[in-house]
Amino acid sequence: MSTETEVGATKSRGLFDRLRASPFLSDLLSNRLALAGLTIIVVMVVVALYAKLFIGLEAISLTQFGQNPPRQAPGWWVHLFGDPSATLQPVGFLDYPFGTDGQARDIFPRVLYGAWYAMLYGTITVGISTVAGVGLGIVAAYFGDITDNVVMRTMDVLLAFPSLLLALALVAIFPDDLGLWRAVAALTLVYTPRFARVIRGAALAVLEDEYVDATESLGATSPRIIVRHILPNCLAPITVQSTLNFGLAIIDLAALSFLGFGAATGTPSWGLMLSNGVDQGLLTGQWWWSFFPGLLLALTVLGFNLLGDGMRDALDPRMREAID
Repeated sequence: MSTETEVGATKSRGLFDRLRASPFLSDLLSNRLALAGLTIIVVMVVVALYAKLFIGLEAISLTQFGQNPPRQAPGWWVHLFGDPSATLQPVGFLDYPFGTDGQARDIFPRVLYGAWYAMLYGTITVGISTVAGVGLGIVAAYFGDITDNVVMRTMDVLLAFPSLLLALALVAIFPDDLGLWRAVAALTLVYTPRFARVIRGAALAVLEDEYVDATESLGATSPRIIVRHILPNCLAPITVQSTLNFGLAIIDLAALSFLGFGAATGTPSWGLMLSNGVDQGLLTGQWWWSFFPGLLLALTVLGFNLLGDGMRDALDPRMREAID
């Protein structure tokens, strides 16, 4: 029994040592900005899960007149600087930490729940566009000729349009009752060409290696070559592109909701809260309507950008040489 335990411990130590010896992890963990981005993302994920599990969506979506004072400034702000909303209602220092909106809804739980929407729909958007773009890019690179021309010229047409303008044109096609799902569908079509272009270039570089020719000469089928050899060697650009596009997807989803083409009225979406804050809050001095949703949106996007840049530096040997 002790021998088996020692063998298991040796294997565990071997795996741990291999992880510590990984150049990618070593470079990533030594990058302070990447660690800061990863910390922000982990915090946002925890906030999103907490909101989904412990905050009732219906309670924070409906008006709360009679329960909360409308247009109430954050309690700490009132105690420190006075009440800009002039409601003259006594509040504690920790009451309504993000204030309330025109429907007397507490903004704090709404902003927290907005993290769940951002993470959920951002993940779906990036996930589908990654799978579609990677598939199209590898197929175009591997089969070449007519397949490459048809796929990439279609991607070029989509890339010729400004991303947000194309998303607005696409989202207008879908029914309004789909809510944020129509924004997800539109952005998926917008992001797919970006992945296809990047992965096609990476796959062409892999196809120039001799081991691919050797594998073909041994009789390997095309699906086996793509799945076992091309795809694993394209994971670095796939990972970096997905991470960077995650932050972009979150901000584009918020932008579509801000413009009225995303979340339905009352939904605790950061973009919709920003829109309401700009239209009704800023002009009347109630800055907290838009400040806190915008703050969490900016922090989340910053986290993904920092992590994506750090992963790119760690995965690209040429980038590491330039830094050294």
